[in-house]
Amino acid sequence: MAEFWQSISSEAHTTFIVDERWRLIVSGIGNTLIITFFSLVIGTVLGVLVAAVRSSWDRTSLTMRRGPLRFILAFFNSVCKLYLTVIRGTPVMIQIMIFGFIILTGTHKLLVAIIAFGIHSGAYVAEIIRSGIMSVDVGQFEAGRSLGFNYVQTMRLIVLPQAFKNILPALANEFIILLKDTSIAGAIAGTGLTRAANIIRGVTFRSVVPLTSVALIYLIMVMFFTWLVGKLERRLRSSER
Repeated sequence: MAEFWQSISSEAHTTFIVDERWRLIVSGIGNTLIITFFSLVIGTVLGVLVAAVRSSWDRTSLTMRRGPLRFILAFFNSVCKLYLTVIRGTPVMIQIMIFGFIILTGTHKLLVAIIAFGIHSGAYVAEIIRSGIMSVDVGQFEAGRSLGFNYVQTMRLIVLPQAFKNILPALANEFIILLKDTSIAGAIAGTGLTRAANIIRGVTFRSVVPLTSVALIYLIMVMFFTWLVGKLERRLRSSER
């Protein structure tokens, strides 16, 4: 047993201390968090827009009169459905490679990863938000109209706050999935955690410590953000009392 731990200690020293390879891991953590945060921002904005179009069409398509407004809404609803079908129906790895090697060739790889993950996440966030909006009673829309709010004001001030409370666990789960999905950013030569581990493996020809360390780092980050979301959920529940 002592020999085992001595071997692990020696491998850890070779992996992280020699040539200051720990800097690769630190840089990988920073890039992973940057990609996750900005991708979440892009995904949330896209998700809200797509969900607003899709839910508006679902609620008004049967009663809306024929005219320019109906045509515009139907057009954007079709565009949103195509976006959801393509993004949710193709692997995220392929999407990242298409963005990195075809659409955004020559762009900084970190920016490519942010845009690719943001667009990918937006499709899932959109359906989560749409389900939350559709779960809000129709009477809430009528209440907003009776207060003199237009459709946008009703959505922003009445419907979305109620929907957010209902979908917070699903959004948190999507954030966790997004955080873990960044591990494949190395497909476009990014500098995330997985890429850092692969660089170290290529130099040291050792796999146990680099890969295990990266797995533990992801686990710690996921546990930390899960704790933060749980704390937010408890605060929201207490504010309802």
